[in-house]
Amino acid sequence: MFTGGESRRSACDTGAEADVIDVIVVGAGPAGAVAATILARAGARVRLLERAKFPRHKLCGDTLNPGALTILKRLNLARVAEADGLRVDGMVVTGENGYAVEGRYPGNHYGRAISRSVFDAALVNDAIAAGVEFEDQTAVRGAVFSDGGARVAGVSIGVNGHRRELHAPVTIAADGRRSTLAFALGLAAHPTTPRRWAIGAYAHDVPGARSFGEMHIRPGRYIGVAPLPGGITNVCLVRPVRPEDPPLRDPLLTLRRELARDRVLRDRFAGARFLAAPTVLGPLAVDAQPRVAAPDGLLLAGDAAGFVDPMTGDGLRFALRGAELAAGATLHVLTHGWHGVQNDLAATRRSEFSGKVRFNRALRQLVGSAAAVRTATVGARFAPGIIRAIIARASDCPLA
Repeated sequence: MFTGGESRRSACDTGAEADVIDVIVVGAGPAGAVAATILARAGARVRLLERAKFPRHKLCGDTLNPGALTILKRLNLARVAEADGLRVDGMVVTGENGYAVEGRYPGNHYGRAISRSVFDAALVNDAIAAGVEFEDQTAVRGAVFSDGGARVAGVSIGVNGHRRELHAPVTIAADGRRSTLAFALGLAAHPTTPRRWAIGAYAHDVPGARSFGEMHIRPGRYIGVAPLPGGITNVCLVRPVRPEDPPLRDPLLTLRRELARDRVLRDRFAGARFLAAPTVLGPLAVDAQPRVAAPDGLLLAGDAAGFVDPMTGDGLRFALRGAELAAGATLHVLTHGWHGVQNDLAATRRSEFSGKVRFNRALRQLVGSAAAVRTATVGARFAPGIIRAIIARASDCPLA
């Protein structure tokens, strides 16, 4: 167990504000909350910062695949997901001609469907229980530097119009795909392609719910459907679009039109009652392979370390495992210093994630080609085992 590393007091902190912090974690999504929990359990003094007011809505497929659930169980953080989430036994994949392939997760594994507002709040509560100091509605404005700008020494934050600095030996940027820290330091950027956007909403009165997630693949786009507790259905459309295009001006109309023209989904969603205006997110892809290395003092985790279309439903598994890796690197820093940590963490991330990233990229390229989608749809009739193998690979099951 870590017993306390060298920490700095902020020059702007006095009295009750003069806290000693070992690690600042920016972003209270799954990556940030889990990293903070692991570190606090190991004895580190952790401050978790979040710009939004918790609990908050987050556009997502709202599904934990078996790989993500396995990580949560290992960390003893699966209680709420298991108690409040719906069991997901596999995936159903359809092509544009309506042909469907059902694939159960291998080895009796299963996932859980639970809204991100509930799931993220539970993880933050677990972090607080572990001893993490949590501040929501706290916007991080940028990094604070030392050693002539060579090292990140903390962050500048703004609360109610006032700015102050927090200093710590380690800052973890887990503030999502629009990470203030990663983008400002040139550690992440939106690639020119693909330029896909997501439109997601919740609806009542959608029949046909089962213990399976759904992926409806069409030329140039796909629609994910997932049942949630309380008779709610999550539906998310992902398609290429430019910011100035009409689909983003009226996302509910765009979503309704896509569902109405889909032969598999139109009848099921004909009477759907949408609970609120859809959420729009994009462009989805974030490239986190920078030309410059991250400075000492700063580690990236979660979507800030790289984000891809959530087509295979494994984004949360990436976030949770990435949080473990960042927390492990942080504990090494607090005990032994920064030498070699950035390179070692980057190599470990490549080893663990690169194969799955290539797999996801190949599927996205297939969806982007109308001819490839049609060919795959025809092939699925004669070789459904291929689709089931893809489902197993996407699930991140320990035995897959």
